Amino acid sequence: MPGRREIDFSHPKFAVVGHPNKGKSSIVSALALDDTVQISDTPGTTTKKRSFPLTVDGKVLYELFDTPGFQRARRVLAWLKQHDVPANKKQEVVQAFIDTHRENEHFHDEIELLEPIMDGAGIIYVVDGSQPYGEEYETEMEILRWTGQPSMALINHIDEMDYSEEWKKALEHYFKMVRTFNPMQTNFEQHMSILESMAQLKEEWIAPLKTSIKLFKQYQEQMLERSATLIARLVYESVTAVEKLSFYAPEASEQERYKIESNYKDRLRELEVTAQKDIEDIWNHGHLQKKEKVLTFEGLDLFSEETASVFGLTRKELLITGMTSGAITGAGIDLLFAGHTLLLGGAIGALIGGAGAYLGFNELSEVKVLGQTMGKHYLEMGPMENRNFPYILLGRAIYHTMKVAQTSHAKREVFDMEMDQTFKERWLDDTSRNALEKYHKKFRSGSALEAEELKAYETLIKQILKRLIDA
Repeated sequence: MPGRREIDFSHPKFAVVGHPNKGKSSIVSALALDDTVQISDTPGTTTKKRSFPLTVDGKVLYELFDTPGFQRARRVLAWLKQHDVPANKKQEVVQAFIDTHRENEHFHDEIELLEPIMDGAGIIYVVDGSQPYGEEYETEMEILRWTGQPSMALINHIDEMDYSEEWKKALEHYFKMVRTFNPMQTNFEQHMSILESMAQLKEEWIAPLKTSIKLFKQYQEQMLERSATLIARLVYESVTAVEKLSFYAPEASEQERYKIESNYKDRLRELEVTAQKDIEDIWNHGHLQKKEKVLTFEGLDLFSEETASVFGLTRKELLITGMTSGAITGAGIDLLFAGHTLLLGGAIGALIGGAGAYLGFNELSEVKVLGQTMGKHYLEMGPMENRNFPYILLGRAIYHTMKVAQTSHAKREVFDMEMDQTFKERWLDDTSRNALEKYHKKFRSGSALEAEELKAYETLIKQILKRLIDA
């Protein structure tokens, strides 16, 4: 009887196996954070084993194998049982089955799913807990037991019915661990829980998987940091953006004024769409299907009144924010005159700041006429003067990032950015708004921003993202 091949233990490996159409590929996609895994409701979509390693900073944390479903389990088990061997020889019988039937197309699927197991992969057996338990599954479980590899079972729920209890009673006879796992609704904590369970399957896997869990947590922090950096730069570049348009007539026409405003808006929209794509790449959602083709929020253009009402500040909030910001400026006047203004500076600053914010509720930026060179004039628009715009853009970016980060890689339906009317209340409290306004005011001024200021702004955004994503 042929011996087993040399096994590679460089990192933990797991073969995800089971009956066809029970969610194996969805579980691989969710646990590998890989949306390239082929998923379909049609049985038999997966015809060959395929490896999906989860790599962080060049290090493979673990490797998952997506495999075809069992097709002829009864015939395989019957062949195995023809060999009356003690338990310590059963693995050799399984390997002999593979070697004997490798060219037999009738057992193609069984060989594809057994090969990674016989090469040292642990077993993750997937069942659908929304369907009743059936004795026919015991044939598959008995074959897996013959391999002698550490194994666990995951109860997936494809539909609403719940037969978990009867499944658990049966699965516990065959598997060291039984867990419930919905790949469509998984979050970071659930992912960590499954990894910890996988680590307990084999003593040799405890240390590498604990290291993987630590690295994975660091990876989560990196994704938050990179997202916050992108969002901070999006807001900064958008608010400070300046658009120019040359004209040669003595005065700019209405058409030219319309054109520069249109160009200005399109430039800011392009910055937002580019940032959205970069965020999706950060969270390994490069193949995310969105309902809308251009903007992330269907029917909510960056400059629409609906967007302002959903993401922006109300007139009252702008007034309070402007008064708070103005009071800080006015306080500087009081300090300058060493108390001789009787604290009127703060009051005047607050009044001016609040009025400016209130009156500038709808305006974007003034269109300015500049310079003349050989009869050539320029129209210029920017930096952004609208005090509400940074909050609108920031709110949209944070909402988009939250939805992307919370979306399982197993999902293949169109990504729907259904609006949550309580979102603004959850991300933008008074403390956050006042902290952000300090930076937004600096952005609007057009003055150079110190690296540490931008970093502090990024930190604020990261704190908001972490709070929302972990909720």
